[in-house]
Amino acid sequence: MKPGYIREQNVSRNQASTLDEKYRSLRDDLRAMGSVLVAYSAGVDSTLLLKVATDVLADRALGATGVSESLPEEEKNQAAELAEWMGARHRYVDTEEIHNAEYMQNNPRRCYFCRDELYNRLKKIAREEGAAFICEGSILDDISDFRPGMLAIREHGVRSPLKDARFTKADVRALSEKLGLPTADKPSLACLSSRFPYGDPITVEALEQVGRAESFIRGLGLRQFRVRHHKNMARIETEPADLAKVVEHHDEIAAYLKEIGYDYVTLDLEGYRTGSMNEVLKKRKATTAEVL
Repeated sequence: MKPGYIREQNVSRNQASTLDEKYRSLRDDLRAMGSVLVAYSAGVDSTLLLKVATDVLADRALGATGVSESLPEEEKNQAAELAEWMGARHRYVDTEEIHNAEYMQNNPRRCYFCRDELYNRLKKIAREEGAAFICEGSILDDISDFRPGMLAIREHGVRSPLKDARFTKADVRALSEKLGLPTADKPSLACLSSRFPYGDPITVEALEQVGRAESFIRGLGLRQFRVRHHKNMARIETEPADLAKVVEHHDEIAAYLKEIGYDYVTLDLEGYRTGSMNEVLKKRKATTAEVL
């Protein structure tokens, strides 16, 4: 069955022209690479990248999904389903960032250690497969946020074709819709470790707890939300339009989250926002350079 998330999206004539130019640039770039290994999470950006790479390079493109305790089980399964639906070659690769004490300490460089681990693993696969380049799905929007993983991208010589072709998130969604990808309106995702405040140690048990909490809430029909893990308290962020839905199901949510180990369950009235755990860094006036 074709996965969900499709939506209607109107693209103006000028936007389409610009999008066509970016699409052509992306295809040309991938064609020039000859063969690629795509770091593929089944998110909106990396799915588009793997789709276009497969269209251009056929079996000289391969998607690889890093698997660890920080990846929700449903995302792991969807990665394979989407790849099969696109006709893309795909494989999983086990990563062991949870055995890195610096990663588990959860300092602001956490994402660097995760990406460093992933790209070290992907380099081995690239050699096995004869892939000339490793690619990942960063876009222009990512430059404006705190992204320590960008350092690992530079250090390992990983290519970012979408960013190089000047794709924004709006472009990615528009082209995904144009190509019929079921991820065109898929909510933004991030690994489960992003639910922890910096400085709070990450444990396998806590990752599982967050994953179970989000899976339960997702089953109630919410799409774009996060369960932020503050030790014995769960702080739920959701889009403003869904605040009422959380309140409507507050008894069920509170009962389940307490059943799996939380003592307190709260609803964040500011709603869902990307990178909310980085807000503390801004208050401390920390810059990317200071923590890298």
